[in-house]
Amino acid sequence: MIYPSIDKILNIVDSKYALVYIVSERSKQMSRTGYYQKSLKEYKCSKEIGRALEEVYDGLIHVEKR
Repeated sequence: MIYPSIDKILNIVDSKYALVYIVSERSKQMSRTGYYQKSLKEYKCSKEIGRALEEVYDGLIHVEKR
């Protein structure tokens, strides 16, 4: 089971394509800078992609709708 659920995240982000773009950019940023918005113990996922999904789900990444 993937955490967080994609269905719940799609209530925050309009499309799957936008979600992929946002999460990929944030995970690249995490890899480059090493900056995380939560402590590493708070994340359930161990990889940057999962951590970026968690940040979107928790509202730490604000998505502007066009």
